[in-house]
Amino acid sequence: MKFRLGKLPSAKPLALAFEAETAAAGFLPLSISLTHARVAGSLPIAHKDPFDRLLIAQALVEGITLVSNETVFDGAGISRLW
Repeated sequence: MKFRLGKLPSAKPLALAFEAETAAAGFLPLSISLTHARVAGSLPIAHKDPFDRLLIAQALVEGITLVSNETVFDGAGISRLW
């Protein structure tokens, strides 16, 4: 979205070949599960953005680090990088 809005023009190669670029970097997709959805809906935090809540839930359920510059995530009990 940032590329489409013109905010990250240098991301063009990634935006145009996202699947290939992320696979080449060794990233694996993480599907949204029913557990992720349940945890996202029951998080005891004031953050209202449903996508952010889902990212937090995935990090909690999977025990993984969330890569984000959003400091609002810090109070959610997850590990955040960046």
